Amino acid sequence: MAQLCRSLMVVGTASHVGKTLLVAALCRLLKKAGKRVSPFKAQNMSLNAYVTAEGHEIAYAQALQAWAAGIPPAVEMNPILLKPQGNLTSQVVLNGVAVDTCCASEYYERWFAPAWEAVKTALARLQQQYEWIVCEGAGSPAEVNLKQRDLANMRVALHLGSPTWLVADIDRGGALAHVVGTLQLLEPEERALIRGIVINKFRGARELLQPGLDWLENYTGIPVVGVLPWLDWALPQEDSLGLEAGPHLWEVRRPRRGDRLEIAVVRLPQVANFSDFDPLLAEPSVHLRWVGPGQILGSPDVVILPGSKTTLKDLLVLRQSGLADQLRHYSGHIVGICGGLQMLGQTIADPEGREGVAGTYPGLGLLPLTTVLQPTKVTQQVQTQSRWPATTPVQGYEIHQGSTQANSSGCLPIFEQEGLGWRDPTGRVWGSYLHGLFDNHRWRRQWLNWLRRQKGWDPLPELEGHYAQQREELLDRLAEAWRPHLEWQQLLE
Repeated sequence: MAQLCRSLMVVGTASHVGKTLLVAALCRLLKKAGKRVSPFKAQNMSLNAYVTAEGHEIAYAQALQAWAAGIPPAVEMNPILLKPQGNLTSQVVLNGVAVDTCCASEYYERWFAPAWEAVKTALARLQQQYEWIVCEGAGSPAEVNLKQRDLANMRVALHLGSPTWLVADIDRGGALAHVVGTLQLLEPEERALIRGIVINKFRGARELLQPGLDWLENYTGIPVVGVLPWLDWALPQEDSLGLEAGPHLWEVRRPRRGDRLEIAVVRLPQVANFSDFDPLLAEPSVHLRWVGPGQILGSPDVVILPGSKTTLKDLLVLRQSGLADQLRHYSGHIVGICGGLQMLGQTIADPEGREGVAGTYPGLGLLPLTTVLQPTKVTQQVQTQSRWPATTPVQGYEIHQGSTQANSSGCLPIFEQEGLGWRDPTGRVWGSYLHGLFDNHRWRRQWLNWLRRQKGWDPLPELEGHYAQQREELLDRLAEAWRPHLEWQQLLE
């Protein structure tokens, strides 16, 4: 059946040109056309991760693309995940399991050969299950200094013999030159696979751009298969660099209301799994903003410490920037998720020096918790029952290398399953290891209403179900927004 599987490769002239978005849209369009389709990215570098049902860790972007395709996320969709953790090193996640932490030169020496074997094996398995594979490249395929060791771009296209689309971001300027320069730097056999050019993030009248498109087609001999309009909303970013670009999911240009809760999320240098907060962005009753070290915290209703790939290093940055002192003197509600939970405690022990020098370090001291960093990473999906702010089923996933214990009977568990989260007796300070917690509609609204009651505001109606329902609406909206601007049906011919 492998020979019946067709593929499309999507590469870009640079990072953040819209490859992830385009792959998601194509997966949804092919799904709507009745095709069994899977996304694929050989190697992703991201701190935004997801855990599959089998307990494998992959990039969240590939999980999102899988949902666009209408299938459960699987490790074959992203066999290599690199998670940067500072000092020019990254954690290597191979086939969903953390296997090493090393610098780039060590990675290519130790892992290039087994990583490429993992890529070929993953593709072979997907070919046996699906009619279509839509592959996403990484960065640019024209980095001549990296091409010999590039696992994610034209090596995959050549292996599959895959037609390839080249995406350029016209909003940053120089898109036509970026396309021509990228094509010039490809090898002849690589260039022969480029069958279409996509211009992304276009604002303005198409007729003003048309002379440039005509020139580009004549000069390159490659058709322009899409001119995609600028969107004020998009899918979650793969890495934290995209957070500076503004809204990354639902439209947030809502009219100001007096009864909107203000939630500030601390932008840690190694912030991880910031997709946890997409459901809060989608809440019309919430104004969410990011605050970085060195900035003034202000007086939000809630401050959230998100996950971190390097908890101890990010905690040091909070101290050095003065943000830790701001948090200690802050009188509102404080929430910690994963690494943020560890920071809220009294101590964090690193007996093997996994994040630097071995030792025991003070936390923020806002909850009576002790954490010990462990050599084995916990990656698993979770279904449990919450005890607070109300009793309701919740689901999510864990990704962490720490074991946390409560030191006082005054530190109350939040969930029926032990070791997932704790709060102080007032509920003002709490933390959890559960990523995806806010995806649970009913639990999220119960917590927001608990906050609203303290301000004397009317409660919001409780919602049943899961954020996945809203995500489905977004993916449909994405596909329909781009359908008329993309010659995607040529794939079916």
